[in-house]
Amino acid sequence: MGNRPAELNALIESVRAQQGPPVELAVVGNGAPLPPLPAGVRTAELPENLGIPGGRNVGIELFGPDGRDVDAVLFLDDDGLLPNTDSAELLRAAFTADPALGIVSFRIADPETGTTQRRHVPRLRASDPMHGSRVTTFLGGASAVRSAVFPRAGQLPAEFFYAHEETDLAWRALDAGWSIDYRPDVVLHHPATSPARHAAYFHNVARNRVWLARRNLPAPLVPLYLGTWFLLTVLRRPSKEGLRAWLGGFRAGWKESCGPRRPMKWSTVWRLTRLGRPPII
Repeated sequence: MGNRPAELNALIESVRAQQGPPVELAVVGNGAPLPPLPAGVRTAELPENLGIPGGRNVGIELFGPDGRDVDAVLFLDDDGLLPNTDSAELLRAAFTADPALGIVSFRIADPETGTTQRRHVPRLRASDPMHGSRVTTFLGGASAVRSAVFPRAGQLPAEFFYAHEETDLAWRALDAGWSIDYRPDVVLHHPATSPARHAAYFHNVARNRVWLARRNLPAPLVPLYLGTWFLLTVLRRPSKEGLRAWLGGFRAGWKESCGPRRPMKWSTVWRLTRLGRPPII
């Protein structure tokens, strides 16, 4: 976003310090000018902010159509940092060992305390962030996606702008036969934050939740999934302003176009259920 040049350059240096073959680098200025960057970094300066998924899709294309010039694409938040130098080697080994592995979600840890926020463990049973497992979604700013996933499952949904775009891609990847792993040994340092710091958080979370269901779920599951999340939101008792924004986003999710609908197979519903996250929650 152009407002963290020091953090961005520290991240780049942590990527360049990785063991093994050099990692190709690309930086997207998402509606903001780019700061001075090291030689050899691929860049794109966008005239407007396309949102998180739109900006990341531009980054994918910097490595050729659907990222085909590289084996995998790492998505790293510009205020993150790879504290360990073996992360790239761990990812190479993981993708090589399992040809069906499509996405790896890293463990996000606060650089000061080392703690991992519960919301950064992409499964319902999130009490132990040091336990790795197969999962049904991933963390967008701390992840690696095999490039072969994009031609079969598509890229991130640019319409979403922010919120739930990772789950949309994850569901489509799972439906295409890929697997997703949460790997606590691949770490990204990132300051602990609240997602509600974003002004559009409540609106986008609700709108995109509806879009996620409309785009991906078999018709009988759409009301079950959205009814569950409606109830959970009320029980969590957001502020009056937050609830008003959430309800506005929920309505917008039904009124506005969500992009193409491609409901997942019932076998994928069963797969999500076996992985501990049936698509009704």
